[in-house]
Amino acid sequence: MHVTEKMAFNKARVFLLLLLVVYGASSLGGKMKGVDAKFCPEICYKAAYMTCPSSGEKHLTPICNCCLASTGCTLYNSDGTTICTAT
Repeated sequence: MHVTEKMAFNKARVFLLLLLVVYGASSLGGKMKGVDAKFCPEICYKAAYMTCPSSGEKHLTPICNCCLASTGCTLYNSDGTTICTAT
């Protein structure tokens, strides 16, 4: 094999490998789910209770902050004022 033939052979191998990766990624793409990364500050509110849509108005044991709570849950102070609502 001459040098030019080896280069052509290597280019063909690289092309086929790239094609395989693209095909594999596109075929898996419909089955993969995106991950939403969430940065939560290390702040812990002294909440008295929380409510969540799934439990209605029932007073639940509060979690540390709204970033860690489920979407729609609200943390409250002991006087009933809202601290925050999870998004």
